[in-house]
Amino acid sequence: MRVGDDVGGEAVAVGGRHRLAEDGDAQAAGGEAGDAAGVAALYEEDAVLAYPPGELTVGREAIRALWEKVLANSPRFDPEPPLPTLVSGDIALTSTPPRDGAGARAQVVRRQPDGSWLRVLDQPEFVRPAS
Repeated sequence: MRVGDDVGGEAVAVGGRHRLAEDGDAQAAGGEAGDAAGVAALYEEDAVLAYPPGELTVGREAIRALWEKVLANSPRFDPEPPLPTLVSGDIALTSTPPRDGAGARAQVVRRQPDGSWLRVLDQPEFVRPAS
């Protein structure tokens, strides 16, 4: 199986810029605007965010509260070019190689009844295990 192969009418991986990449753009724009509620709206109600490092933030409301704290420091967000998106039915894996050297960023998103996609799982930073 290769990038772009079709499985049951749905591409396994989409090369180039997939419309799910707009999710990362929306997060960066919301962060730049200081809009914690707008960033949290990208997540399902019971989503899990692996942040701060070593902790889990569970649920859209907790994610909104976390983003309020993060955005209080007025951080700068630069959009990061996405890697190919993997799609299987109504589930997809999006990822980016971060500019800050955090290793990788990955999100599992689910297609909603209206066709939009919301984050279910979000791993914004991977830390390499100690060898």
